[in-house]
Formats: sequence, structure tokens, C-alpha cells
Amino acid sequence: MMPVRFGTADVDSFKIFYREAGPADAPKLLLLHGFPSASHMFRDLIPLLADRFLLVAPDLPGFGQSDMPPREKFSYTFNNVAGVIDRFTEVMGFTRFAMYVFDYGAPTGFRLAVRHPERITAIVSQNGNAYEEGLSDGWTPIRAYWERPSQANRKALRAFLTPKTTHWQYTHGVPDQAMISPDGQNLDNFYLARSGADEIQLDLFGDYKSNVALYPEFQAYFRKHKPRFLAVWGKNDPFFLPQGAEAFKRDIPDADVRFFDTGHFALETHCKEIAAAIRAFL
Repeated sequence: MMPVRFGTADVDSFKIFYREAGPADAPKLLLLHGFPSASHMFRDLIPLLADRFLLVAPDLPGFGQSDMPPREKFSYTFNNVAGVIDRFTEVMGFTRFAMYVFDYGAPTGFRLAVRHPERITAIVSQNGNAYEEGLSDGWTPIRAYWERPSQANRKALRAFLTPKTTHWQYTHGVPDQAMISPDGQNLDNFYLARSGADEIQLDLFGDYKSNVALYPEFQAYFRKHKPRFLAVWGKNDPFFLPQGAEAFKRDIPDADVRFFDTGHFALETHCKEIAAAIRAFL
């Protein structure tokens, strides 16, 4: 069993917390988490892959144990988040690497791929969307805020930041909810309850429209560069539909798409199966 190491990188004075495991000379795999989680979501996956890869899982800016500067000092947009993570990869010496992207990690990682296609050796997308047909009706209240960024529409999105909703995100679509540990969701709720975190997350909800606007650019990258691509998808995800996973094959005909009978946080129930799929694929 390879030990997991914990560290903080100085990214142009921005402190980024990360988890790391694996031999220094092994192929590199960057793990990018989603909302409202942190690198903690990869706690079970990392040990299953650390004999084969050098894995690094950062907490995104404003998430987990990374810096969460006030909104007056850092504009919480996906372009800015991706910019920090882009520099983080350089600080960590990740000049050629594969990516595991999930939820918010997908538009973050896809931006890196568009900017530096020569650096990306493969992509594993776990419920990380890049197609309009992958967006469910669960996005309706967030879309309303995109179209009319009123205070009333912003206030309506606070329902997504409650412990009840976090629990629902973890358990919806999971056949046996007894398999879901409370630890991850309780840690997520702790981070969400920090002073100022709510406004940061509402800003990112509003800016998610920038990701959808970039879908054509992401798809053009897929068509041109055809990266080795594995989609491992919780088929009962209430936000990102199976159609979004299948759509990758439209632009990358050799993409490997696999579905699991679980929800949004597929690693909570199918970590061993997903790890096996990654080992076989890479």
C-alpha cells in the first residue's frame, strides 16, 4: 500500500492543498473534484491506483483546505479557477498527465486540455459533462439565474447549499443507501458552512453558464485531438444524464463509455469498479 502524502503548494501566493501518492517516476494522473466536495472524495480511489500512477488531487480554489480569499480579492469564475489549477500543475511538475474529472472538475480540466492539448495523455470523465443533452431539468433554477441574475433568483439557489440537499446529492439514485458513508457529505457541509462560502458558491452557480458556452470549444478539442477517453458514469445522476456520456462518442468514436447503477457521487459506491476500469483503460 503506497502512503498518501498531504501538502500545500504555493501557486503565485495562492495556497492549494493537495493529496498525493505513487512513485515519482510513474505516469501522472490529476484528480479534479466537483461541487460541493474536495479532494477528500478521492480518499478510496487513490490507494487503489497508487502502485501504477503518481496521483495528485488538489482542492479547487475556495474549496476544501485550499485558500478561500474573499470575493473582493478573487473573482470566483471557472476561468479563474482553471487558471489557478493550470499554474498548480506547472508548480507540481505535471508537464504530461492524464486527468480524472468530475462535476466542476470537468469544465476546469477541459479548459486545461484546450489550452495545453500537448500535455494531456488521457481523460477519465466521471459524470463530467460537456454536452447540452447531458444537462437534466435539475439545472432549471440555475438556468433561471443565468438568464435573469436577480437577487430573487440568486436567493432561490441557496436551497442547493443546505445539508439536506447535500445528503440528497449523495444518495439520489443509489439502490442501497446504506452504502453511503456520512463522512464525505458531513465534511462537505462543514466547508459550505464557512463564512462567505455561500456567496462564493452562488457566484460559481451563476458562472456555470460560461462552461455551457464553451461546450462547442471543448467538443472541437475532442474532435481534433481525440484524446484517449474513458467515461465512467453514475447512470442515475440527477444533474448529468447518461446522454451526456454517450455524446462523447460522437466526437471521439473510440471513447470507452461505462455506466454504473448509482448516482452522482459514483466513487462512494463503485470505487473498486471504477478503479479497475481505469487500470484496464490506462
